[in-house]
Amino acid sequence: MQYVHAFGDDALGELDAVGLAEAIRAGRVGRAEVIEAAIARTEAVDPVLNGLAYAAFRQARAAAAAAPPSGPVFQGVPTFIKDNVDVAGQPTMHGTDAWTPWNARADSEFTQLFTATGLTPVGKTQLSEFGFSASAEHPRLGPVRNPWNTDYSAGASSSGSGAFVAAGVVPIAHANDGGGSIRIPASCNGLVGLKPSRGRLPLEAQLRRMPVPIVANGVVTRSVRDTAAFYRESEQTWRNAKLAPIGDVTAPGRQRLRIAVVTRSVRRDCSPELRELTLKSAALLEELGHRVELVEQHPVPATFVDDFVLYWGFLALAIVRTGRRAFGETFDRGRLDALTLGLDRHVSRNIYRLPRVIMRLRAMRRRSAEFFSTYDALLTPTLADEPPRIGYLAPTDYQQVIDRLIDWVAFTPLQNVTGDPAISLPLAQTADGLPVGMMFAADIGQEALLLELAYELEEARPWPQIQTPATG
Repeated sequence: MQYVHAFGDDALGELDAVGLAEAIRAGRVGRAEVIEAAIARTEAVDPVLNGLAYAAFRQARAAAAAAPPSGPVFQGVPTFIKDNVDVAGQPTMHGTDAWTPWNARADSEFTQLFTATGLTPVGKTQLSEFGFSASAEHPRLGPVRNPWNTDYSAGASSSGSGAFVAAGVVPIAHANDGGGSIRIPASCNGLVGLKPSRGRLPLEAQLRRMPVPIVANGVVTRSVRDTAAFYRESEQTWRNAKLAPIGDVTAPGRQRLRIAVVTRSVRRDCSPELRELTLKSAALLEELGHRVELVEQHPVPATFVDDFVLYWGFLALAIVRTGRRAFGETFDRGRLDALTLGLDRHVSRNIYRLPRVIMRLRAMRRRSAEFFSTYDALLTPTLADEPPRIGYLAPTDYQQVIDRLIDWVAFTPLQNVTGDPAISLPLAQTADGLPVGMMFAADIGQEALLLELAYELEEARPWPQIQTPATG
């Protein structure tokens, strides 16, 4: 196994974001010193991990120099923004090279919120093309590799963010999730990844207008307290009045929960090893006093997978057909990968089915509410198997890669459709030493419950971090 990490005896050390922010406020480390350490760490591991889409080192140094003596909680903490949201003066390439880059004119609404917490981006991270695949393996941009073992995928679509946080480049990074893209890289890289409730954080206007708004912004971190602190600080700037506030979650909850456990998706059982690891997590929950019930199958209809793939493909069709208008005259659909083009073809042939598909997907919210009237939380493996080797999900043959994706990403899309929150926690490792996540979902607006449970599990079974041996 080849580990790649950047942890060392510098200003970042092994601190999480909360710990680093405290060190900065106490004057134990300086903001400029911290930014330089993050830049050096990026340069050390990116040649191997390939997680960097755009280097904003100059801008990060300027921000550190201009920062006032006091400010938001995370002021000076280095981070990355995934390269599918706009940052003023930087290109947004969505994980592709299908057009000539041009710089965004303004920050997106989410970028404004993200940086208002004090986080200082040192660049943008790579993703799979338009976020369509669960593994970033672009034929020309190259694969993003897993720092636990570089022969394996870092997951996607928020692959670069996941790889860099796990490798110690920064303690926290932006991710977003339309079918699992916060939770999948969290699982593959041994991180905490919370997909929040629909509407919890700001979203680009075109995504808010989707018939079923499946995308949510968030972060990946190495500790529960970092994720909880990010949402607490975000609520100081922007809050959706339709959702109960998360508040300041700092410890395990006292409530003992009714938790359903599912290891079979609509189409398949998870692998025997993942089933065993999920049941071990369920046993831990029972030891902690929670009421656990094994439920035979994922609570979704048989049509769900085909419906989700068609709806997912609808996004590809919109991109392919409006590419020149959206990205300029240099847009070349011939440079898109086989997955994007295959999804476009799939929807073109089946677009007559889309209205009924949208109706069924919208109805999933009612099914979810009924489920959570019986249970407080749902436990599944985040993914149906361990992270795949590089090449297994390469977007070279559409039918092959879509079949493999459907099998692997069997559990995460449900919460994108229902709008419910779900968190992947690094509670397990395979026999080969690769991290695999356990996913907990709850009813919409119940992020605080998930964070309290996450704190409890983190205390009961602390998860491993990449620290030694160092290679690369």
